[in-house]
Amino acid sequence: MPQLANITVKKNDGVTDIIYTGVVPSSGDKNPAVWKYQAAGVAIGQQPEFRLTARESGDGKRELRSTMFYPQVSTNSTTGVTSVVRKAMGSATWVLDKEMNATDVNEFVSQFANLMASALVKSCVQSGYSAT
Repeated sequence: MPQLANITVKKNDGVTDIIYTGVVPSSGDKNPAVWKYQAAGVAIGQQPEFRLTARESGDGKRELRSTMFYPQVSTNSTTGVTSVVRKAMGSATWVLDKEMNATDVNEFVSQFANLMASALVKSCVQSGYSAT
């Protein structure tokens, strides 16, 4: 099984690397591994967070669910208090048949992840509309 490690991703500019730090390893099925972009906020609740949870689905399949929380943080100019004022969230569910061969599972995972990272899909999600 993969071990918890930091994940480096590109910011929206396509150049700048940011690090999601692995902060909580999964302790088993139904318990998420948690990564946070710690450089983005002082308080824990102000840091973007990615979670990945895996479980046995009971019908010969493994199910993995990834979720992302991204806060918009603002500082009140009168009080100086910083707080989350809005948030964006996303999720994806992956269902893998345990009888499927590794070659096909690997190809599915690579293609799905690469589609999610494609310029067109990112543009659609950024605009809030699907491709027309």
